Amino acid sequence: MGCLVCDRINLIKKGENPYFVCELETGYVVLGDHQRFKGYTLFLCKKHQTELHLLEYSFKMKYLEEMSLVAEAVYNIYHPEKMNHELLGMGDAHIYFHLFPRHYGDLGKYGNNGNGPVWWLPKEEMWDDQYRPSLDELKRSTQRLKDEILRLKAEKN
Repeated sequence: MGCLVCDRINLIKKGENPYFVCELETGYVVLGDHQRFKGYTLFLCKKHQTELHLLEYSFKMKYLEEMSLVAEAVYNIYHPEKMNHELLGMGDAHIYFHLFPRHYGDLGKYGNNGNGPVWWLPKEEMWDDQYRPSLDELKRSTQRLKDEILRLKAEKN
């Protein structure tokens, strides 16, 4: 069975992934296909590995540093009340972070007063096609995020 994350990375390398934002030393930044949570971003590890602790130490530390930089860029653009950083992986055995900008009550009728993990939303709502960005929105959003990542990266160097 193939790896969906590796498949996405291969599309990036071919220039065929419209959700691609930018490449960093240890991973690829992409917007989520569905934007139920505006600014939902993923950071895909360049190494096909299942667990953080299996990565070589210096690569792992750089990956975590870059993930934090991406999360900061998302935060700066979308001004959430909280950022969720999630490394899951039972669906795809490849390291990647889900970065969700969150606002109080953004789960609506789900959760505790509209709060809780994003995964409390029914799949039908989370992945509803109404939350797919148009090509124009996608171009603007990916460019804006790329610009902010590059700005932060330059500022920190």
